[in-house]
Amino acid sequence: MGNAILGNAKKAKNDEFYTQYSDIEKEINAYLEFNPDVFRGKTVLLPCDDPEWSNFTKYFAQRFETLGLKKLISTSYAPNSKPAEISYQPTLFEMESEEFSETKTQTNGKIFTLTEDMSGDGIIDVNDLEWKYLEGDGDFRSAEIKALRDEADIIVTNPPFSLFRQFLAWIVEAEKQFLTIGNINSITYKEVFPLIKDTKIWLGNNSRVNGGAMFYEIPESIANLDQIREIKTNEAGKKVFMTRVQGVRWFTNLDHGRRHEPLALMTETENLKFSKSLPSDGYLRYDNYGAIEVPRVEAIPSDFYGLMGVPISLLDKYNPEQFEILGTSDNGLIDDCYKITKGLTEKFVDDYYKAGGTGAYKAGNPTAGLYIDNVAKMSYKRIFIRHKGSSIEG
Repeated sequence: MGNAILGNAKKAKNDEFYTQYSDIEKEINAYLEFNPDVFRGKTVLLPCDDPEWSNFTKYFAQRFETLGLKKLISTSYAPNSKPAEISYQPTLFEMESEEFSETKTQTNGKIFTLTEDMSGDGIIDVNDLEWKYLEGDGDFRSAEIKALRDEADIIVTNPPFSLFRQFLAWIVEAEKQFLTIGNINSITYKEVFPLIKDTKIWLGNNSRVNGGAMFYEIPESIANLDQIREIKTNEAGKKVFMTRVQGVRWFTNLDHGRRHEPLALMTETENLKFSKSLPSDGYLRYDNYGAIEVPRVEAIPSDFYGLMGVPISLLDKYNPEQFEILGTSDNGLIDDCYKITKGLTEKFVDDYYKAGGTGAYKAGNPTAGLYIDNVAKMSYKRIFIRHKGSSIEG
Protein backbone atom coordinates (compact mmCIF):
# COMPACT_ATOMS: atom_id res chain seq x y z
CA MET A 1 0.00 0.00 0.00
CA GLY A 2 2.71 2.48 0.98
CA ASN A 3 4.84 1.79 -2.11
CA ALA A 4 1.78 2.24 -4.34
CA ILE A 5 1.15 5.68 -2.84
CA LEU A 6 4.78 6.68 -3.30
CA GLY A 7 4.72 5.29 -6.85
CA ASN A 8 1.64 7.31 -7.75
CA ALA A 9 3.26 10.42 -6.34
CA LYS A 10 6.43 9.85 -8.35
CA LYS A 11 4.53 9.28 -11.61
CA ALA A 12 2.55 12.45 -11.02
CA LYS A 13 5.71 14.37 -10.07
CA ASN A 14 3.83 15.16 -6.90
CA ASP A 15 5.84 15.09 -3.71
CA GLU A 16 3.50 17.00 -1.40
CA PHE A 17 3.73 14.68 1.59
CA TYR A 18 3.60 16.55 4.91
CA THR A 19 5.24 14.85 7.89
CA GLN A 20 3.28 14.79 11.15
CA TYR A 21 4.52 16.70 14.19
CA SER A 22 4.29 13.60 16.39
CA ASP A 23 6.54 11.59 14.05
CA ILE A 24 9.15 14.35 14.03
CA GLU A 25 9.05 14.60 17.83
CA LYS A 26 9.35 10.83 18.36
CA GLU A 27 12.34 10.61 16.04
CA ILE A 28 14.28 13.55 17.41
CA ASN A 29 13.72 12.37 20.98
CA ALA A 30 15.93 9.36 20.21
CA TYR A 31 18.90 11.62 19.40
CA LEU A 32 18.27 13.84 22.41
CA GLU A 33 18.19 10.79 24.70
CA PHE A 34 21.63 9.79 23.39
CA ASN A 35 23.05 13.34 23.42
CA PRO A 36 20.93 16.13 24.97
CA ASP A 37 23.26 18.72 23.38
CA VAL A 38 23.15 17.37 19.83
CA PHE A 39 21.50 20.59 18.54
CA ARG A 40 23.00 23.04 21.04
CA GLY A 41 24.76 25.99 19.42
CA LYS A 42 23.92 24.67 15.95
CA THR A 43 22.40 26.25 12.86
CA VAL A 44 19.64 24.00 11.52
CA LEU A 45 18.49 24.22 7.89
CA LEU A 46 15.09 22.92 6.77
CA PRO A 47 15.20 22.98 2.96
CA CYS A 48 12.49 21.56 0.65
CA ASP A 49 10.08 22.84 3.26
CA ASP A 50 6.89 24.90 3.34
CA PRO A 51 7.55 27.07 6.38
CA GLU A 52 3.98 28.28 6.89
CA TRP A 53 2.54 24.76 7.03
CA SER A 54 5.55 22.61 7.82
CA ASN A 55 5.63 20.68 11.08
CA PHE A 56 9.43 20.67 10.84
CA THR A 57 9.45 24.47 11.10
CA LYS A 58 6.89 24.43 13.91
CA TYR A 59 8.83 21.82 15.89
CA PHE A 60 12.22 23.53 15.75
CA ALA A 61 10.79 27.02 16.21
CA GLN A 62 8.76 26.04 19.28
CA ARG A 63 11.72 24.18 20.81
CA PHE A 64 14.37 26.71 19.78
CA GLU A 65 15.42 27.52 23.34
CA THR A 66 15.02 23.99 24.72
CA LEU A 67 17.28 22.59 21.97
CA GLY A 68 19.72 25.48 22.40
CA LEU A 69 19.75 26.38 18.71
CA LYS A 70 21.92 29.16 17.37
CA LYS A 71 19.83 29.75 14.24
CA LEU A 72 16.93 28.17 12.36
CA ILE A 73 16.57 28.53 8.59
CA SER A 74 13.58 27.19 6.65
CA THR A 75 13.06 27.54 2.90
CA SER A 76 10.28 26.71 0.45
CA TYR A 77 9.75 26.07 -3.25
CA ALA A 78 7.92 28.68 -5.30
CA PRO A 79 4.32 27.63 -6.09
CA ASN A 80 5.02 27.84 -9.84
CA SER A 81 7.67 25.15 -9.47
CA LYS A 82 5.11 22.69 -8.07
CA PRO A 83 2.73 20.48 -10.08
CA ALA A 84 -0.19 22.35 -11.65
CA GLU A 85 -2.71 20.34 -9.64
CA ILE A 86 -1.30 21.73 -6.38
CA SER A 87 -3.22 24.95 -5.84
CA TYR A 88 -1.60 27.67 -3.76
CA GLN A 89 -3.38 30.30 -1.71
CA PRO A 90 -1.20 32.88 0.12
CA THR A 91 -1.88 32.97 3.83
CA LEU A 92 -2.89 36.08 5.74
CA PHE A 93 0.54 35.90 7.36
CA GLU A 94 2.08 36.48 3.94
CA MET A 95 -0.47 38.93 2.47
CA GLU A 96 -0.46 41.23 5.51
CA SER A 97 3.32 41.51 5.51
CA GLU A 98 5.19 44.47 4.02
CA GLU A 99 7.19 41.88 2.06
CA PHE A 100 4.13 40.64 0.16
CA SER A 101 4.38 40.70 -3.62
CA GLU A 102 1.68 39.34 -5.92
CA THR A 103 4.34 38.38 -8.48
CA LYS A 104 7.00 36.99 -6.18
CA THR A 105 4.56 34.88 -4.19
CA GLN A 106 4.19 32.64 -7.26
CA THR A 107 7.72 32.68 -8.71
CA ASN A 108 10.02 32.98 -5.71
CA GLY A 109 10.57 30.67 -2.79
CA LYS A 110 10.54 32.01 0.76
CA ILE A 111 13.08 31.90 3.56
CA PHE A 112 12.16 32.00 7.25
CA THR A 113 14.85 32.62 9.86
CA LEU A 114 14.81 32.54 13.64
CA THR A 115 17.64 33.80 15.83
CA GLU A 116 16.23 35.97 18.62
CA ASP A 117 13.15 37.25 20.45
CA MET A 118 11.55 39.70 18.01
CA SER A 119 8.14 40.00 19.70
CA GLY A 120 9.51 41.15 23.04
CA ASP A 121 7.72 38.49 25.08
CA GLY A 122 10.99 37.08 26.45
CA ILE A 123 10.66 33.78 24.55
CA ILE A 124 12.18 32.72 21.24
CA ASP A 125 9.55 30.70 19.41
CA VAL A 126 7.46 30.46 16.23
CA ASN A 127 6.14 34.01 16.76
CA ASP A 128 9.65 35.37 16.18
CA LEU A 129 10.15 33.91 12.70
CA GLU A 130 11.19 36.50 10.11
CA TRP A 131 10.66 35.93 6.42
CA LYS A 132 11.41 37.30 2.97
CA TYR A 133 11.34 36.10 -0.61
CA LEU A 134 14.33 34.25 -1.98
CA GLU A 135 16.03 35.53 -5.12
CA GLY A 136 15.16 32.25 -6.88
CA ASP A 137 12.52 29.53 -6.71
CA GLY A 138 14.06 27.75 -3.70
CA ASP A 139 15.36 24.66 -5.53
CA PHE A 140 17.85 23.00 -3.16
CA ARG A 141 20.31 22.61 -6.04
CA SER A 142 20.51 26.37 -6.66
CA ALA A 143 23.55 28.39 -5.60
CA GLU A 144 21.32 30.35 -3.20
CA ILE A 145 20.23 27.28 -1.23
CA LYS A 146 23.70 25.70 -1.45
CA ALA A 147 25.05 28.75 0.37
CA LEU A 148 22.52 28.16 3.15
CA ARG A 149 23.53 24.48 3.21
CA ASP A 150 27.15 25.46 3.67
CA GLU A 151 26.20 27.80 6.53
CA ALA A 152 24.22 25.14 8.37
CA ASP A 153 25.51 22.54 10.83
CA ILE A 154 22.56 20.13 10.60
CA ILE A 155 20.05 19.63 7.75
CA VAL A 156 16.62 18.20 8.58
CA THR A 157 13.74 17.65 6.14
CA ASN A 158 11.42 15.37 4.20
CA PRO A 159 12.79 15.83 0.65
CA PRO A 160 10.79 15.16 -2.53
CA PHE A 161 10.54 11.36 -2.80
CA SER A 162 11.49 11.49 -6.48
CA LEU A 163 14.71 13.39 -5.68
CA PHE A 164 15.95 11.41 -2.68
CA ARG A 165 19.22 10.27 -4.31
CA GLN A 166 20.10 13.76 -5.50
CA PHE A 167 19.19 15.28 -2.17
CA LEU A 168 21.33 12.83 -0.19
CA ALA A 169 24.29 13.41 -2.53
CA TRP A 170 23.78 17.17 -2.04
CA ILE A 171 24.14 16.76 1.74
CA VAL A 172 27.05 14.30 1.61
CA GLU A 173 28.92 16.62 -0.77
CA ALA A 174 28.94 19.28 1.95
CA GLU A 175 29.83 16.79 4.73
CA LYS A 176 26.96 17.94 6.93
CA GLN A 177 25.11 16.20 9.73
CA PHE A 178 21.56 15.44 8.68
CA LEU A 179 18.23 13.77 9.35
CA THR A 180 16.08 13.05 6.30
CA ILE A 181 13.32 10.72 5.12
CA GLY A 182 13.29 8.12 2.34
CA ASN A 183 11.98 4.70 1.36
CA ILE A 184 13.72 1.67 2.88
CA ASN A 185 14.51 0.34 -0.62
CA SER A 186 16.82 3.35 -1.02
CA ILE A 187 19.29 1.32 1.04
CA THR A 188 20.29 -0.74 -2.01
CA TYR A 189 20.79 2.23 -4.37
CA LYS A 190 24.36 2.31 -5.64
CA GLU A 191 24.60 5.93 -4.45
CA VAL A 192 23.39 5.04 -0.94
CA PHE A 193 24.60 1.55 -0.08
CA PRO A 194 28.36 2.33 0.06
CA LEU A 195 27.60 5.00 2.68
CA ILE A 196 25.61 2.46 4.74
CA LYS A 197 28.33 -0.17 4.31
CA ASP A 198 31.06 2.20 5.51
CA THR A 199 28.91 3.36 8.48
CA LYS A 200 28.84 6.92 7.21
CA ILE A 201 25.04 6.97 7.38
CA TRP A 202 22.48 4.70 9.04
CA LEU A 203 18.78 4.33 9.72
CA GLY A 204 17.01 6.33 12.40
CA ASN A 205 14.64 5.19 15.09
CA ASN A 206 11.12 5.27 13.59
CA SER A 207 10.85 1.53 12.98
CA ARG A 208 10.93 1.11 16.77
CA VAL A 209 7.99 3.43 17.41
CA ASN A 210 5.89 3.26 14.22
CA GLY A 211 6.79 -0.13 12.81
CA GLY A 212 8.56 1.56 9.91
CA ALA A 213 5.46 3.48 8.82
CA MET A 214 4.60 7.16 8.92
CA PHE A 215 1.41 9.17 8.65
CA TYR A 216 1.27 11.88 6.02
CA GLU A 217 -1.03 14.63 4.85
CA ILE A 218 -1.41 14.31 1.07
CA PRO A 219 -3.24 16.32 -1.61
CA GLU A 220 -6.63 15.17 -2.85
CA SER A 221 -5.17 14.80 -6.37
CA ILE A 222 -3.23 11.63 -5.41
CA ALA A 223 -5.43 10.46 -2.55
CA ASN A 224 -6.73 6.92 -3.00
CA LEU A 225 -9.80 6.84 -0.77
CA ASP A 226 -9.30 3.11 -0.12
CA GLN A 227 -5.98 3.99 1.53
CA ILE A 228 -7.03 7.11 3.42
CA ARG A 229 -7.18 6.70 7.18
CA GLU A 230 -8.76 10.05 8.03
CA ILE A 231 -10.04 13.24 6.37
CA LYS A 232 -9.61 16.49 8.28
CA THR A 233 -10.21 20.17 7.59
CA ASN A 234 -7.19 22.43 8.08
CA GLU A 235 -7.01 26.04 9.27
CA ALA A 236 -7.63 27.32 5.73
CA GLY A 237 -10.80 25.25 5.40
CA LYS A 238 -9.26 22.76 2.97
CA LYS A 239 -9.66 19.01 3.17
CA VAL A 240 -6.58 17.19 4.45
CA PHE A 241 -6.24 13.52 3.57
CA MET A 242 -4.30 11.41 6.05
CA THR A 243 -2.60 8.21 4.88
CA ARG A 244 -0.24 5.69 6.45
CA VAL A 245 2.80 4.92 4.29
CA GLN A 246 4.74 1.74 5.00
CA GLY A 247 8.45 1.30 4.34
CA VAL A 248 9.43 4.86 5.23
CA ARG A 249 12.65 5.40 7.14
CA TRP A 250 14.73 8.22 8.56
CA PHE A 251 18.29 8.29 7.20
CA THR A 252 20.89 10.06 9.31
CA ASN A 253 24.45 10.39 10.55
CA LEU A 254 23.33 11.58 13.99
CA ASP A 255 23.95 8.92 16.60
CA HIS A 256 21.23 7.37 18.74
CA GLY A 257 21.60 4.79 21.47
CA ARG A 258 19.27 2.21 19.97
CA ARG A 259 21.64 1.49 17.08
CA HIS A 260 24.12 0.20 19.67
CA GLU A 261 21.76 -2.32 21.24
CA PRO A 262 22.89 -5.89 20.38
CA LEU A 263 20.39 -8.13 18.64
CA ALA A 264 19.46 -11.18 20.73
CA LEU A 265 19.99 -14.33 18.64
CA MET A 266 19.66 -18.10 18.88
CA THR A 267 22.36 -20.53 17.80
CA GLU A 268 22.18 -22.34 14.47
CA THR A 269 20.99 -25.51 16.23
CA GLU A 270 18.31 -23.61 18.13
CA ASN A 271 17.10 -21.93 14.96
CA LEU A 272 16.86 -25.26 13.14
CA LYS A 273 14.77 -26.57 16.02
CA PHE A 274 12.53 -23.59 16.77
CA SER A 275 12.46 -21.18 13.81
CA LYS A 276 9.33 -21.45 11.67
CA SER A 277 10.88 -19.38 8.87
CA LEU A 278 13.53 -21.95 7.89
CA PRO A 279 12.99 -24.84 5.44
CA SER A 280 12.85 -28.28 7.06
CA ASP A 281 16.33 -29.15 5.78
CA GLY A 282 18.01 -26.03 7.10
CA TYR A 283 19.58 -22.88 5.74
CA LEU A 284 19.79 -22.57 1.97
CA ARG A 285 23.01 -21.59 0.22
CA TYR A 286 23.30 -19.30 -2.78
CA ASP A 287 24.70 -20.66 -6.01
CA ASN A 288 26.49 -17.40 -6.85
CA TYR A 289 27.61 -16.15 -3.44
CA GLY A 290 29.39 -18.05 -0.69
CA ALA A 291 26.67 -17.35 1.85
CA ILE A 292 23.71 -18.87 3.63
CA GLU A 293 20.21 -17.46 3.13
CA VAL A 294 18.60 -16.11 6.30
CA PRO A 295 14.92 -15.45 5.48
CA ARG A 296 14.13 -13.43 8.62
CA VAL A 297 16.27 -11.29 10.90
CA GLU A 298 15.39 -13.33 14.00
CA ALA A 299 16.79 -16.45 12.26
CA ILE A 300 20.36 -15.07 12.11
CA PRO A 301 22.46 -17.74 13.89
CA SER A 302 24.63 -16.41 16.70
CA ASP A 303 27.37 -19.00 16.07
CA PHE A 304 27.67 -18.94 12.27
CA TYR A 305 30.79 -16.98 11.35
CA GLY A 306 30.61 -16.98 7.58
CA LEU A 307 28.73 -14.81 5.11
CA MET A 308 24.94 -14.45 5.55
CA GLY A 309 22.33 -12.97 3.23
CA VAL A 310 19.71 -11.20 5.35
CA PRO A 311 16.65 -8.99 4.68
CA ILE A 312 17.36 -5.28 4.38
CA SER A 313 15.08 -4.80 7.41
CA LEU A 314 18.10 -5.85 9.51
CA LEU A 315 19.26 -2.26 9.25
CA ASP A 316 16.42 -1.24 11.57
CA LYS A 317 18.24 -3.21 14.28
CA TYR A 318 21.78 -3.06 12.93
CA ASN A 319 24.49 -2.71 15.55
CA PRO A 320 27.88 -1.84 13.96
CA GLU A 321 29.65 -3.41 16.93
CA GLN A 322 27.84 -6.71 16.34
CA PHE A 323 27.81 -7.08 12.53
CA GLU A 324 29.83 -6.05 9.52
CA ILE A 325 28.10 -5.24 6.21
CA LEU A 326 29.91 -6.63 3.19
CA GLY A 327 27.65 -6.16 0.16
CA THR A 328 24.24 -6.53 -1.49
CA SER A 329 22.63 -9.19 -3.63
CA ASP A 330 21.30 -7.13 -6.51
CA ASN A 331 24.04 -4.84 -7.74
CA GLY A 332 27.38 -6.62 -7.51
CA LEU A 333 28.59 -4.34 -4.71
CA ILE A 334 30.61 -6.99 -2.89
CA ASP A 335 34.24 -8.10 -3.14
CA ASP A 336 35.09 -10.97 -5.49
CA CYS A 337 36.32 -13.12 -2.61
CA TYR A 338 32.69 -13.59 -1.53
CA LYS A 339 31.48 -14.64 -4.98
CA ILE A 340 31.26 -18.18 -6.27
CA THR A 341 30.86 -16.69 -9.74
CA LYS A 342 33.78 -14.30 -10.14
CA GLY A 343 33.24 -10.93 -11.75
CA LEU A 344 29.61 -10.86 -10.69
CA THR A 345 28.87 -7.40 -12.05
CA GLU A 346 25.56 -5.53 -12.04
CA LYS A 347 25.01 -6.56 -15.69
CA PHE A 348 25.78 -10.19 -14.86
CA VAL A 349 23.23 -10.14 -12.05
CA ASP A 350 20.56 -8.67 -14.34
CA ASP A 351 21.24 -11.26 -17.04
CA TYR A 352 21.30 -14.07 -14.48
CA TYR A 353 17.79 -13.39 -13.22
CA LYS A 354 16.41 -12.73 -16.70
CA ALA A 355 17.61 -16.22 -17.58
CA GLY A 356 15.65 -17.71 -14.66
CA GLY A 357 18.31 -17.93 -11.95
CA THR A 358 17.10 -17.83 -8.38
CA GLY A 359 20.30 -17.53 -6.37
CA ALA A 360 19.89 -20.49 -4.03
CA TYR A 361 20.03 -24.27 -3.88
CA LYS A 362 19.05 -26.84 -1.31
CA ALA A 363 21.59 -27.11 1.46
CA GLY A 364 23.91 -30.06 0.91
CA ASN A 365 22.84 -30.65 -2.70
CA PRO A 366 24.44 -27.95 -4.89
CA THR A 367 24.29 -29.82 -8.20
CA ALA A 368 20.71 -31.05 -8.16
CA GLY A 369 19.38 -27.88 -9.79
CA LEU A 370 16.42 -27.93 -7.43
CA TYR A 371 15.82 -24.20 -6.90
CA ILE A 372 13.60 -22.93 -4.11
CA ASP A 373 11.54 -20.11 -5.65
CA ASN A 374 9.40 -19.33 -2.63
CA VAL A 375 12.28 -18.99 -0.17
CA ALA A 376 15.39 -17.53 -1.73
CA LYS A 377 14.37 -16.00 -5.02
CA MET A 378 16.42 -12.84 -5.37
CA SER A 379 13.42 -10.65 -5.98
CA TYR A 380 13.78 -10.31 -2.20
CA LYS A 381 16.73 -7.98 -1.80
CA ARG A 382 19.43 -9.10 0.59
CA ILE A 383 22.41 -7.50 2.24
CA PHE A 384 25.39 -9.66 3.11
CA ILE A 385 26.76 -9.53 6.64
CA ARG A 386 28.96 -11.47 9.01
CA HIS A 387 29.52 -11.32 12.74
CA LYS A 388 32.04 -8.65 13.67
CA GLY A 389 35.57 -10.00 13.82
CA SER A 390 34.72 -13.32 12.10
CA SER A 391 36.37 -14.75 8.98
CA ILE A 392 34.71 -15.41 5.62
CA GLU A 393 34.74 -19.14 6.26
CA GLY A 394 31.55 -20.73 7.45
